[in-house]
Amino acid sequence: MVICLLAFNSNAQTPTTWNGKSCAVVLTYDDGLNIDLTCVIPALDSVGFKGTFYISDYFDGLKDQIFRWRNAAAEGHELGNHTVWHPCEGGRPGREFVKPDVDLNNYTVSRMVKEIRTMNNILEAIDGKTERTFAYPCGDMKIHDTAYLDGMKKDFIAARGVTPAMQTIDKVDLYNINCHGINGETAEQLIDLVKQAMSTHTLLVFLFHGVGGEHSLNVSVEAHSDLLHFLKVNEKNIWIATMIDVAKYIQQYQQKQ
Repeated sequence: MVICLLAFNSNAQTPTTWNGKSCAVVLTYDDGLNIDLTCVIPALDSVGFKGTFYISDYFDGLKDQIFRWRNAAAEGHELGNHTVWHPCEGGRPGREFVKPDVDLNNYTVSRMVKEIRTMNNILEAIDGKTERTFAYPCGDMKIHDTAYLDGMKKDFIAARGVTPAMQTIDKVDLYNINCHGINGETAEQLIDLVKQAMSTHTLLVFLFHGVGGEHSLNVSVEAHSDLLHFLKVNEKNIWIATMIDVAKYIQQYQQKQ
């Protein structure tokens, strides 16, 4: 994607701050599920959009997906780093799924850094790219009291967190980008989020897991499709792009301030 370089306004926002459009929307999908390849990418391709897919291999499925991910990347979809084993902090409510061997409480920062860089190597072998964005598994950013990505920010253009918020371009923290996690929302609720971003001239990042199944966090195929078609109808006012393209644009804006 060619990103237009605007004459940036020193004030926080204008109706054309986001690459000449009213707002920016990024469609992200976590875990590298099979449904991404069989359902999501065809849906995105049907309306000409590119998604960001944060790949992990905790379910040992990546080996059977490599050629399809390579094709998706060649078509312009982004493959992002979601670690190899998706380690999360266990021992709290709702985290019963976290096994001891992938519990961040049992990790060191060094071990996490090695795992993340290993996934970068795997992804480069798939898509040939060296620039990457990251998504924190479960939104956990620390091992004990240490932010594990602090020492490897040069490895990534940006990182997506899980805090639900929409921010103006000057307020975005590129190493903790806010997003709206989706689980069971209707098409109307998804579209309302987009309308809010349009009216406030902010960045809206969607975080999907299952689309029509394969994950406990799920949205229906119909709701997802209705969202995509709303975005398509309003494309003249909404910049729909991958996380890496939007992050580079934000980085350039912030460096000029």
